[in-house]
Amino acid sequence: MRKPRKQNNSTIEAKFPRGKSLPSQSPLFWVQQKDRYLRQILIADIEEMTGRRLVVYFANRFRNDTFINAGDIPYMAELLGDLNGAPADLLLETGGGETDATEAIVSLLQSTAPDLRVIVPNAAKSNGTVICLAAREILMGSTSELGPIDPSVGGMPASIGIEPAVAQQNYALHRLAMYAIMQTKKLATSLLKNGMLAGKTDQEVGNVVEALSTKNVFHSHGSVVDHREAKALGLAVSYLTDDDELWKRLWLLHCMYAQDITAANHLKIFEGRARSTSVAAK
Repeated sequence: MRKPRKQNNSTIEAKFPRGKSLPSQSPLFWVQQKDRYLRQILIADIEEMTGRRLVVYFANRFRNDTFINAGDIPYMAELLGDLNGAPADLLLETGGGETDATEAIVSLLQSTAPDLRVIVPNAAKSNGTVICLAAREILMGSTSELGPIDPSVGGMPASIGIEPAVAQQNYALHRLAMYAIMQTKKLATSLLKNGMLAGKTDQEVGNVVEALSTKNVFHSHGSVVDHREAKALGLAVSYLTDDDELWKRLWLLHCMYAQDITAANHLKIFEGRARSTSVAAK
């Protein structure tokens, strides 16, 4: 259960720019970094509401060069290293990416955040959905979408790479796509059996993985799996309405990232209340 937010002034430290105090940083430095500082103030507010740590992996998924890859691993390790085993929420925005890197990120999450929720204000697609499966619960709203767990191979959905026409033109790519799908299905099965679907039969778990990993239920790589469909599959989803006080702050934080990442020409932002790293576009 979420802790109710206390509104008296003694509960929330009056941090600049809301109180009378000035920033501890020099004015020029604070102004240069103001977008980050404002996001981190809101992160701290959300942490106070939930009683949980909040970290953010936000990718500009409308660019082709922002997929999950091995370069994310040290940034995630640094970000998660600040949790000290506390209950944690991961706010996730991604279009998916490589399964090897996804597997490494999942391993980091399991080691550093044993009590993990994933928050999806907007979209966690493909292998982003696999990361969600590592959580005990997924928080979603009206704008949230998961997707089929179709990994990326060389920037291409693996489901395309397994087509016979691709096998005739590029057999090596075809085999890589086959192995990527096998790896993703194995990872998803393990996460569900040991996580939010623990206690379910192998058949029940297999049905969920099959629905997410084939074109039998969701026919497009970009198919929208909303909170209703995710629940119907059996995933542990909590739905927050648009007027929920926590959701309003989560959506505001999402909007801040969506604006700032575009304005600053960044590919990804990894952020918590005290640590922040961004990856600039080349």
